[in-house]
Amino acid sequence: MKPTLSPGRSPDQAKQDDFENIKRRIHQRLVDKLDLSRVGDLKGESFRREIRIVVEHLCDSENTHLNRSERDRLIEEVLDETLGLGPLEFLLKDPAISDILINGPKNIFVERKGQLEKTSVEFRDNAHLMQIIDRIVSKVGRRVDETCPMVDARLEDGSRVNAIIPPLALDGAAVSIRRFGSNPLKLEGLLNYKAFTPEMVMLLEGCIKARLNIIISGGTGSGKTTLLNTLSSFIPNDQRIVTIEDAAELQLQQEHVVRLETRPANIEGTGAITATDLVRNALRMRPERIIIGECRGGETLDMLQAMNTGHDGSMTTIHSNSPRDAIARLETLVMMAGFELPVKAIRQQIAGAVDVIIQANRLQGGPRRVLNITEVQGMEQDTVVLQDIYRFVQDGIDENGRASGYFEATGVRPSFMPRLEAAGIRLPASAFRQRIMMRA
Repeated sequence: MKPTLSPGRSPDQAKQDDFENIKRRIHQRLVDKLDLSRVGDLKGESFRREIRIVVEHLCDSENTHLNRSERDRLIEEVLDETLGLGPLEFLLKDPAISDILINGPKNIFVERKGQLEKTSVEFRDNAHLMQIIDRIVSKVGRRVDETCPMVDARLEDGSRVNAIIPPLALDGAAVSIRRFGSNPLKLEGLLNYKAFTPEMVMLLEGCIKARLNIIISGGTGSGKTTLLNTLSSFIPNDQRIVTIEDAAELQLQQEHVVRLETRPANIEGTGAITATDLVRNALRMRPERIIIGECRGGETLDMLQAMNTGHDGSMTTIHSNSPRDAIARLETLVMMAGFELPVKAIRQQIAGAVDVIIQANRLQGGPRRVLNITEVQGMEQDTVVLQDIYRFVQDGIDENGRASGYFEATGVRPSFMPRLEAAGIRLPASAFRQRIMMRA
């Protein structure tokens, strides 16, 4: 069967259209053959091999003009369509991709090494894209439809997914996938990428082992969750940790971890379980540390109260652009809890609960850096007093258009050092000597 060239179609387009038609026919025949209600429960390479044999027989029975490489590609795409996430599978297999951004069925962008680029991957139409979105969200017990057109979910490898569908998305469903993968960046990787310096890591390790309360602040895509995952590796293995997230993406390696996830309302609008509910319940679960994936609402007040009442060593992330902005953001989130608290009382809660703020940012050209490690020193009149211990200073752009600069020690010895020493952690005095530590 030769591809037919209709008016307005180039030979390449005609060939691609015929390929898609053959793929659609074979996929439909496969669907007719299989009990696809069982596919979600059947996993593993052996099952994929069995389905591959069936697809190969179906290809043989089709009168196709495909060469060997085209036939292999068609078989892989049919398998991905049946058992995986269709066109997304090709992108998910690429470890260099950190974000997948879908703007309707025909416009798919990815981020590689901090740079956005458009891909040639496409969905057939919006219905095809909606089918894949439904497959993603149903696996984690969520739904997306006209009554609930926005959803957060996750993939099996821990990658975070956000989807918003028509009528809110005007040009077709929009999906954002933040990749974490089965092998997320570890400490060595972050050091190799110059996200921070060994001295900064040494201090943060001491802070975590001495059970200081830490806020990781940063903008979207700045690496907050990666940093939280990495730093949590310093928590001793014999401590009970409770994690609370909207869409579970933390990958803690300790043995004693209880993972909690919020639940949206059902189709009747009832049954929602919020982060506030989970924080309050976590306090009854004898946690030694509480880790909230991100504070974004009234749960912030409960988190601060937990930090102030014996749950030292807790950690969370927050969206803000500087340590000072993080304090203002915490104030705003506490007010969202609905309590009429004076601003000074809120600031006293924050100053008493938070010991360290780590500011992470994604700079021009894509590099991610820890810009500040800042101590919360307490209150002075009505102001929360902050003091940088280490910081990154950007001083230019390199030949590749990437931000460049240097890490420096400010010369300040943290006032919490006696707590580290009481926990048996001793850092050399030279670690805080004022100097430029490393260019990046």
